[in-house]
Amino acid sequence: MKTKNVIATWALFAGVFTAAQALADVRLPSIFSDHMVLQRATAVPVWGWADPREKITLTIADQTKTTTADADGKWSVKLDKIATSEPVIMTVQGKNTVTVQDVLIGEVWLASGQSNMQLPVNDVNDGWREKAEAKFPQIRMFSVAKHPAITPQTTCDGEWVVCSPETAGRFSAAAYFFGRELHQKLNTPVGLINASWGGTPIEAWISLPRQEGKPEFAPVFKPWENKMRVPYDEKKAMAQYEKQLAAWKISSEQRKAEGKPAGYPPGPPVTPREDKNYPANLFNGMIAPLIPYAIRGTIWYQGENNAQSAYAELYATQLPLLIQDWRKQWAQGDFPFAWVQLPNFQPKPGVSAELSQWAVVRDGMLKNLSIPNTGMAITIDIGDPDHIHPKNKQDVGHRLALWALAKVYSQNIPFSGPLPAGQKVNGKEITLSFMHTDGGLMAKGGELKGFTIAGADRKWAPAQARISGDQVIVSSPEVNAPVSVRYAWADNPDCNLYNGADLPASPFRTDDW
Repeated sequence: MKTKNVIATWALFAGVFTAAQALADVRLPSIFSDHMVLQRATAVPVWGWADPREKITLTIADQTKTTTADADGKWSVKLDKIATSEPVIMTVQGKNTVTVQDVLIGEVWLASGQSNMQLPVNDVNDGWREKAEAKFPQIRMFSVAKHPAITPQTTCDGEWVVCSPETAGRFSAAAYFFGRELHQKLNTPVGLINASWGGTPIEAWISLPRQEGKPEFAPVFKPWENKMRVPYDEKKAMAQYEKQLAAWKISSEQRKAEGKPAGYPPGPPVTPREDKNYPANLFNGMIAPLIPYAIRGTIWYQGENNAQSAYAELYATQLPLLIQDWRKQWAQGDFPFAWVQLPNFQPKPGVSAELSQWAVVRDGMLKNLSIPNTGMAITIDIGDPDHIHPKNKQDVGHRLALWALAKVYSQNIPFSGPLPAGQKVNGKEITLSFMHTDGGLMAKGGELKGFTIAGADRKWAPAQARISGDQVIVSSPEVNAPVSVRYAWADNPDCNLYNGADLPASPFRTDDW
């Protein structure tokens, strides 16, 4: 018995010693791991943990940097610009040595949002062909593990995956097609960081101090406050979750049999405060651990959740807040930020086009192009009226890439569909001006359609519209004294205004009603 106690004591001591030794080891965040891509042409921060006051030496390419961990064991260095087209090795040495293999230097983009950013290549048009042709070892993707958190985290789970026919099927499709075009046009490695989660609102991705306590965000926080007043019943929540999971399994099998994506299973129950949709919880768990990893910019595909909320009109305020928040957190200046404008989707039964919340969110996205160094992929023509997850992600990635190639990489190419540039009232007609007419305005597939017009009484009527150069002239026999025009203002509008580069015009309105 005595011997057993001694053995147990030594085993406990050994366990404590081993744990303490592990804590003392030099460690890197998972974003610094084999196959990573580091941003070219910029100073790159690298950070990690070690013993307090431990000396750290980092070597990569022809650079060696030294530093000392602070009192909490945190250390960081900033690399000089690295100019090489060959894979390199990074070593970090303290009491132990960490080696990161197969590091490429290229363009790094953060891709974030909800399910349409999360949707994998497996589930898109011609997914089998796209996977078979995905032989791009210089494209890598780091997918951040889904993890909501109440406070900002310093680490996340994930790994860099090299693009190949065996791996590409799991990549975010929108991000992959965007990155593939950059890789092919720029002839440089591309690293894509995918931090996305289906069914999530924009407020979950913005840090809490940016939102909390502001009167305009009361509609966001009030429902959560009400939920948290009700005692959390774990058994009841688990029973409900099991029912939802069983129903999902049945529906997913049916969808698979019909050749449709299975969709995403429901998540296990948590308290309201821990919910993935609670404001800032996804910023804390999935964005904060990435900061300040050097990136070129961000692409964002989200808004469906907010378009179905009671505060869709708030999106015009939330989107710039997210952009400002991330730019400030990264401290990389006004880095490029582009988003995907919501595509066409089926209308809600009994809801008139004038009350379309999808149109309201699209309009909020359009208005925020006034923010410097931002862009938008217009997708009003490539959605699926019957499915919230359209399978055409190739054109989504292409239109995002056009913007990046033109505005970030200075290529002289068209990159946007027509955008409104003002109106002039002439008696019974309104003349609309446009930017980005590249090669001239055109009505695709017949007569120009998609316009409505209204007078001061705010009663909207279908409009007749014709193209005159880079302008559109709109009128209606029902409106004698027009004051405002709307274009493609509906969940699933019938519209066909394009420019000569075959890019669709953005939905818009000239009123603020």
